[in-house]
Amino acid sequence: MRPHPLAAGFTLIEVMIVVAIIAILAAIAYPSYTEQVARGKRADGKAGLLAAAQWMERQYTVNNSYAAVSNASLPALSGSSGLNYTLSLGTATAASAPTANAFWLRIVPTGSMVNDKCGTLSVDSKGVRTISGTTATLATCWDK
Repeated sequence: MRPHPLAAGFTLIEVMIVVAIIAILAAIAYPSYTEQVARGKRADGKAGLLAAAQWMERQYTVNNSYAAVSNASLPALSGSSGLNYTLSLGTATAASAPTANAFWLRIVPTGSMVNDKCGTLSVDSKGVRTISGTTATLATCWDK
């Protein structure tokens, strides 16, 4: 009769150490991952907002006024920006109709971006960019 070889495998302590290491790595990586996803969605929204601002400039060229534009006539945001933001006329803090010589456009976060640190992003006819988020800076939201 042959002796039984030692059982091969992992001990419970070894498995628990691996689980603890994975948990620590996940706790560090997940917030970073979610911030990167939010930055990507924010970049899509900003691109849509700036495209709408260009559209407003074309309307001014045709009509010699911004006043004829309404929320209903604004172009729809395309792609993922349309899922995460709503485009409308107004500043970062309030709805506002365009005048003959000035407009204010904003994107209000919806869906998964509702709690975004930058909040509502806006741009006006002079190119001034603003945010309504209180936990971020203008540079963090517009330049990154």
